[in-house]
Amino acid sequence: MKEITTVELQLDQFEAMRLVDVEQMDQSQAGEAMGVSRGTIQRLLYDGRRQLIEAILQNAAVIINLNKSEVEDVNLHTDQQRRRSGRRHP
Repeated sequence: MKEITTVELQLDQFEAMRLVDVEQMDQSQAGEAMGVSRGTIQRLLYDGRRQLIEAILQNAAVIINLNKSEVEDVNLHTDQQRRRSGRRHP
């Protein structure tokens, strides 16, 4: 049996796509909701959408890690989640 290739989206990439593409916020509104700049939202959208399209083209599974702590902080950018929980940037 063939092993399934996976592509992992970061939670903040997924959240940016959800806010802009599903909730129909503009990038500035999504940035305010996530506590980041419009430029950061633009980067998250670009990277997240690129990964999602590549996964579809490669017939790969898409994984979005939703650990308990991340679910509680779903509207926070990854860097904000680290600061909130006391984790340091790698």
